[in-house]
Amino acid sequence: MTEQPSHARGGTEVPLLSETIGERLDHAAAVFPDREALVDVPTGRRWTYAALARDVDRLARGLRARGVAKGDRVGIWAANCPEWVLVQYATARLGAVLVTVNPAYRTHELAYALNRSGVSLLVALADDRGPGRGTGCGGDQHGMVAEIRERCPQLRETLWIGEGPWHRPDDPDGAFPRLHPDEPINIQYTSGTTGFPKGATLSHRNILNNGHCVGALLGYTEQDRICVPVPFYHCFGMVLGNLAALSHGACVVIPARSFDPAATLRAVAAERATALYGVPTMFIAELALPDFAEHDLSSLRTGLMGGSPCPVEVMKRVQGDLGMTEVAIAYGMTETSPVSTLTRRDDDLEHRTGTVGRVLPHVEVKVADPADGRVLPRGAVGELCTRGYSVMLGYWDEPERTAEVVDRDGWMHTGDLAVMRPDGYLSVVGRIKDMIIRGGENIYPREIEEYLHTHPAVADAQVVGVPDEHYGEEVFAFVVLRDPAGGTGPAELTEFCRAGIARFKAPRHIRVVDAFPMTVSGKVRKTELRELAARELGR
Repeated sequence: MTEQPSHARGGTEVPLLSETIGERLDHAAAVFPDREALVDVPTGRRWTYAALARDVDRLARGLRARGVAKGDRVGIWAANCPEWVLVQYATARLGAVLVTVNPAYRTHELAYALNRSGVSLLVALADDRGPGRGTGCGGDQHGMVAEIRERCPQLRETLWIGEGPWHRPDDPDGAFPRLHPDEPINIQYTSGTTGFPKGATLSHRNILNNGHCVGALLGYTEQDRICVPVPFYHCFGMVLGNLAALSHGACVVIPARSFDPAATLRAVAAERATALYGVPTMFIAELALPDFAEHDLSSLRTGLMGGSPCPVEVMKRVQGDLGMTEVAIAYGMTETSPVSTLTRRDDDLEHRTGTVGRVLPHVEVKVADPADGRVLPRGAVGELCTRGYSVMLGYWDEPERTAEVVDRDGWMHTGDLAVMRPDGYLSVVGRIKDMIIRGGENIYPREIEEYLHTHPAVADAQVVGVPDEHYGEEVFAFVVLRDPAGGTGPAELTEFCRAGIARFKAPRHIRVVDAFPMTVSGKVRKTELRELAARELGR
């Protein structure tokens, strides 16, 4: 009997959209003019779809009066706020390419992103309250922009959110340029494994359809209200939040400028959100709030979780205590707009925690041998590759780096190790670069992290490999405890692992920490954990 190959092609149950983002906004304003489109909880401001379209057009004309034209790059360096959404849609109206800049960037990173993409106009949100406070930005944005001026000769103007009018007189009836769905509309900088970040360039078709397809599988309608505490600068917020809502007439609720677990739950309760987004660490923080039970979360039914695998115990509480019975697990990357696979609304607990779902409509996935590209049989570990409308146009002005990850047949090589089950569901077992090879044995950190989560004292766990003279690599676990004063220590956790998993997988070293180093989008920085472990061991 021939083995079934690890290859799957999505269906056509969700139609692809052949329109631009601006055209979709016009559609929403016409069909749902009086439905709320955007709510900013910190300031109490609200927009219906009709009002949003009017303000977007006004801003687009104001930007055009300032010299922004089709193809120009406009940077946005800000935490989550309504102006972020307005700029996203206004640049789409003009055919300008929105360059989304991480709010945590400092001067060196900021200058690199602006220069590399050729940003001529920057929209920024200042945070004068100091590093890390309030908006999630680094503080003293005015000073940083002034500092990089000489290094960014193409940057001719900076507009500050909340500081004076942006609009200049313009031709109010002037038509916006004709655009094509396949034209570039967004550059997202992704963290490189080595060297500088790369600018993934995405089109209207890329990101509008990804938001539309994910929203359709989540069952979104104009009745839904999506609480989005994940950052807009990342695809999670701007595509799966803003564009998923836009394509279905739903409402985006901004709970705070940057992630705040208490503010998030208050926003869900006050705005009767039906969906909530986050990475597992965000949900863990929300569930750990002392007054968690006092929040009325009965409106929730669904949401999205991504970024890293969700432990079983956390998922049980998300479905039970948060009431998100239809929550979905998404897998993807910026270069694929971002989602390639998704669990479905009626999947069981095991599929929601043991897999990252199955392929999205109009997308292909395969698991291939990293060495020769051969498609592997189902059940074998290999590199996950994806192909379809969602694959980026390329890295901005870097064809050589693009060719390193997108092959001649259009397959995006993700760098993730995965297994395709007989039913087509995929399990991601780690990054190719994160896999630990101990004495010739392949060890996948996810398996050990899952096991540590079953210990009642463990709130979260992250596992990395560290150099070892004898075995090549050893297993090092970082653990966050539910109660640091509860008496559980490394020795007890070591014995727990040795009793329940193969001895070669059991962590040789365990360190209890208060928290993990995180990216702004809520992902754990495993590179920093590896460096910390190596320093601690003098390696």
